[in-house]
Amino acid sequence: MADDGADIGGMFGRTPETAVETAGMVARRVDDRGYDAAAGKQRPGPDQKIAAPPSNRAVLGKLHGGWLAAIFATIPPDAAVNWWLASTFALLQIGRIWVLASLGRYWTTRIITVPGAALVRRGPYRWIRHPNYVIVAGEIALLPLAFGAWRIALGFSIANMALIAWRIRIENRALDSRRAA
Repeated sequence: MADDGADIGGMFGRTPETAVETAGMVARRVDDRGYDAAAGKQRPGPDQKIAAPPSNRAVLGKLHGGWLAAIFATIPPDAAVNWWLASTFALLQIGRIWVLASLGRYWTTRIITVPGAALVRRGPYRWIRHPNYVIVAGEIALLPLAFGAWRIALGFSIANMALIAWRIRIENRALDSRRAA
C-alpha cells in the first residue's frame, strides 16, 4: 500500500536544483504580494525609491536557495533529529509572524523607502532595527544543526552574516533621512 503521508522531499522535488527553484518561486510570489500591498503596483511610484540594486536581492535568494539545496542534498531522510533545536527553529517562525504583522503592508524583500512615511516602531522594531535578520540567522544555523549538519550551519551562517551586513548598510542609508525626520 502506498504511503499517503506528507513527504517533504516530494513537495520540493528530489534534486537540489528543484528544491532551489521551488523555494525561489515561493519567495518571489510572497515578496510580490507584499510589494503589491505596500506599493499598490508593481513598479515604484514617484513617492517611492528603490534603494538597493537588484543584485542584492538575487544574491540573497541564491544564498538561501543554496542553503536549502545543501540541506536536501546532504542530510539523509532518516537522519536523527535534535528535537530541542528543531523546536527552537519552529519557535522562530512565531518571531517571523510577529515581524510580518508589525510591518504589515510594508513587508517586502526589496529595499524600498517611502519618503514621509513613518518608520515602523511597533512589535520587535521597538527594540531592534532588523529583527527579521536575527530570525534568519537563527534559522540558517538551527535547521542544519537539528540534523547534525554543523558544516552547513557554519558555512552558510558565515556567508549570511557577510551578506546581511552588506544589506543592512544599504537599508540604513535608505532609511537615514526618515530617521532624522
